[in-house]
Amino acid sequence: MTKIDTSSPEGVLPTPSHTVGPFYGYALPFRGGEEIAPLGHPDTITVHGYVSDGEGRPLPDALVEVWGPDPEGNLPAVDGSMRRDPASGGFLGRNGVEFTGFGRIQTDADGHWYARTLRPGARGENAPYLSVCVFARGLLVHLFTRIYLPGDEAALASDPLLAQLDAERRGTLIAGDEGNGTYRFDIRLQGEGETVFLEFR
Repeated sequence: MTKIDTSSPEGVLPTPSHTVGPFYGYALPFRGGEEIAPLGHPDTITVHGYVSDGEGRPLPDALVEVWGPDPEGNLPAVDGSMRRDPASGGFLGRNGVEFTGFGRIQTDADGHWYARTLRPGARGENAPYLSVCVFARGLLVHLFTRIYLPGDEAALASDPLLAQLDAERRGTLIAGDEGNGTYRFDIRLQGEGETVFLEFR
């Protein structure tokens, strides 16, 4: 049996050139990432859904980042999503009071994710929405999209981005209302029913 010396870079074999990564599950998720709203806040909503690939298969190792304004439409400017203990460097988590507007959620084995946040207020001429960034295996560049919440049909009809899309494509950006402050938003990376993704220049 041949032994391989892995104590130096010269002794390590190269990895295959074709991978299914990158993998984001290590170090990026943080405890309580889905609990964005302060505990007991009256404007808390739950947004949830599934991330799936082009063939409709769930992605169990995707990351979904969600961020948005508070109910008055103000963008939070406070720290606190990933606080650390200054003495030990250990993770403290959220303080339960400040609203940072940001969360990072890893999908479960069924590709499901959820976030509890505050219902966003309108900013400028846009209908209220949550910004979303999706990281998943096979994606070398993360994807951006939006979650619009139903309820104010006039605002949705006049939103500049939604107005550029035909009805079928527009529907991939509007969450379904499941009642009791719960909304469903599935993210399809490609194929039939592909979510509209945004490009920033």
